[in-house]
Amino acid sequence: MKVILFGATGMVGQGCLRECLIDASIESVLAVGRSPTGQRHAKLREIVHDNFFDFSAIESQLAGFDACFFCLGVSSVGMNEERYRHLTYDITMAAARTLSKLNPEMVFIYVTGRSTDSSEQGRLMWARVKGKTENDLLKLPFKAAYMFRPAGIQPLHGIRSKTAWVQAIYVAATPLLTLLNRVAPKYMTTTEQVGRAMIRVARDGFARPVLESEDINRV
Repeated sequence: MKVILFGATGMVGQGCLRECLIDASIESVLAVGRSPTGQRHAKLREIVHDNFFDFSAIESQLAGFDACFFCLGVSSVGMNEERYRHLTYDITMAAARTLSKLNPEMVFIYVTGRSTDSSEQGRLMWARVKGKTENDLLKLPFKAAYMFRPAGIQPLHGIRSKTAWVQAIYVAATPLLTLLNRVAPKYMTTTEQVGRAMIRVARDGFARPVLESEDINRV
């Protein structure tokens, strides 16, 4: 498969990129981001792009791909709904609409989160916005689209959160997170498991369009 990856410098994206680079079924990876990943690999090509609301300048480089792993996201902490929607829904849909036009046989995988609100009517602002994003992605003319809803994610293989205080929590909680991943797959997964599951679902499909943490761990 030839894969486009958004958000390769984030924690989930780092994990996804690692799994893509070591998986023999992945022929090439195009990482699209605002900053370089800092990695060098024969499979990896990168585009540094500033405007994630308009991809017209790089459209010619986004055709001919089999899958997109969209791992880009922001925290809703301190944001009003309009701002969060702009940085979540608008960015995701701008990329997805461009890719569905260029790659109608593409499989699009979007990383959201546990408790995303498909009704778009719940009391949690972030969950409504994510739910709207999921619903509208599923309407686009891709070969298939899948929504990944992990709960807690344990970073492995030296992968780090870009937020210092979050990384400190991960380091301190490593033994607990390891235990939870083993005994409570409904609430915990790892960057490795998410990355592997994305590859497998893109390649082989899944029975439902929405995968919760336990589905991700079981794929």
